[in-house]
Amino acid sequence: MKALLISGSPREESNTEAYLRTAQETLAENGVETEIVTLVDKTINPCKACYMCWQAKSYECQQHGDDFHPLFGKMVAADAIIVGTPVHYSAVHPSLWSLLVRASFPGIRDHPHSGPRLFDRKIGGPITVARRAGQNFALAQLLLWFNLNNFVIPGSMYWNVGVARSIGDAAKDEEGMDIVKQFAENVAWLLEKTCEQKSKKGDE
Repeated sequence: MKALLISGSPREESNTEAYLRTAQETLAENGVETEIVTLVDKTINPCKACYMCWQAKSYECQQHGDDFHPLFGKMVAADAIIVGTPVHYSAVHPSLWSLLVRASFPGIRDHPHSGPRLFDRKIGGPITVARRAGQNFALAQLLLWFNLNNFVIPGSMYWNVGVARSIGDAAKDEEGMDIVKQFAENVAWLLEKTCEQKSKKGDE
């Protein structure tokens, strides 16, 4: 069981990363292998809508020259994906959105050459962070992405939103951290159940 956590914050040691670290710790406590990737030092160009990914005999974006492809490989290999973003103008940070759109577009339908959709029944969900408001708009944007890509999306005791502005503020958001912990526990539980199911099918 492996979970990939992606921080879309442009800041180093950001509040977004702090919430993801809490999720990572909870997942690890529940036996899940984890990796956090931050986009702060990476360049992800936006989708060009060239449709070459649909014409190629693979599920790969045909745009090169940035950091997309190594991250895409990690996403495909993971059993669960959790993304975190700071909220800018009630929206997902552009670098994270570029990554998700380019990862999604080649695999949102069965490819005539390569088989089933890439993210079918992976576990996943978002965490959004803002000083005051806008989290729900960004959360909805990301939930739509997870839904479109056929993820199984666990819930929590409340929406996965954090309240923080200055670096270090996330640690003061006790309720937000509890929400993230519950969400991560649910991710781990679902991973265990789906892995059990896959194992049973393999034995049949």
